[in-house]
Amino acid sequence: MVTSLLVVIVVLALLFDYTNGFHDAANSIATIVSTKVLTPFQAVLMAAVFNFAAYFFIKDHKVANTVSKIVLEHYVTLHVILAGLVAAITWNLFTWWFGIPSSSSHTLIGGFAGAGMTNALYMGANALHAVEMQYVLKIVAYIVLAPFIGLIIAYVVTILILHLCKTARPATAERWFKRMQLVSSAALSFAHGGNDAQKVMGILYVSLIASKVIKPGSVMPEWIPLACYSAIAAGTMSGGWKIVKTMGSKITKVTPLEGVSAETAGAITLFITERFGIPVSTTHTITGSIIGVGLTKRVSAVRWGVTINLVWAWIITIPISALIAAGVFALLHFFA
Repeated sequence: MVTSLLVVIVVLALLFDYTNGFHDAANSIATIVSTKVLTPFQAVLMAAVFNFAAYFFIKDHKVANTVSKIVLEHYVTLHVILAGLVAAITWNLFTWWFGIPSSSSHTLIGGFAGAGMTNALYMGANALHAVEMQYVLKIVAYIVLAPFIGLIIAYVVTILILHLCKTARPATAERWFKRMQLVSSAALSFAHGGNDAQKVMGILYVSLIASKVIKPGSVMPEWIPLACYSAIAAGTMSGGWKIVKTMGSKITKVTPLEGVSAETAGAITLFITERFGIPVSTTHTITGSIIGVGLTKRVSAVRWGVTINLVWAWIITIPISALIAAGVFALLHFFA
C-alpha cells in the first residue's frame, strides 16, 4: 500500500513540476515575446533548454532542503504530502486557466503546510506546532521582499543603461538590446529552473523519508533532481500564453532595453535567494522587476490596477492552498 501510494505521489509531484513549467513559462519569456525578439515557440524552446541546464550546475539544493523542513518530520505522512500536492496542482490549474500569474512555489508550500497542520489537529496537537515557523516566516517575508528587491535592481539597472547609452543612435541601441535580451532571458530561465525545480525535489525527498525508503539525512537520490528538471523543462515547452499576455503587456509596455533590465534583475534576485536557500516566487520576482522598469519612465507608466489584482492573488495563494489541502487531507483520512 505504501509503495503504490509513493508511486502516486512521485507521479503527482512531477505533474506539479510540469504545471509549474507551463504556469511560470511566462516569467522568463513574456518580455522577449512582447518585444518580438523571438517568436513564442522559439522563446519557450530556449527557456526549456535553460530550465534543464540548471541541473548540471546547481548541486547544493539548499532550496529543496528548506522546503523539506517546512513541516516537522513527526507530522509528515504520505497522505499529508499527497494532500499538499493535490491542492497545489488544483490552484495552479485554476490560476493558469484564468491567466493569473500566481506563485507555483507558494501554492506548493501552502498545500504542504496546510496538510501538515491538519494532520497535527487529527493527532490532538496544536496545528502551529506542525510547521517550522522560522522557514514559514522567511517565505512569507519574501512575498514582499523578492518583488521589492527585483524592483530596486531593475530600476537601478535601467537608469544605469540609459546613462551609458545616452549618446548611442536609437536604431543601433535597439539592435544591441535585442541581442542582449537573448542572454538576459536565458539567465532568467536558468535561474527559474534552478529555483523552482528544487521545491518539488524537497517534497520528493521527504516522501522517501516518510515511506522509509531512505533515512533522514541521507543523500538525495540522483534521479530526483534529474526527474524534476526534466518535468519543469517539459512544462515550459507547453507554453502558458494567457499569463504571457499579462506579464508581457498588461503591467507596463516593455521595450528590448527594459526587457534586458527586468530579466537581468529577476535573474540576479533568484541567484541570490537560491544561494541562501530561500524558496521565493519567480512570478513575484519578475513582476517586481517589470514594475521597476516602468517606474523609470513615470509612476503612471505602471498599470496599477492590474498590479493590485496580482498582489491580491499573491496574498491569497498560501492560505487558499492550505485550505484546499486541509479538505483533501480530511477526505483521505476519512476513506483511509
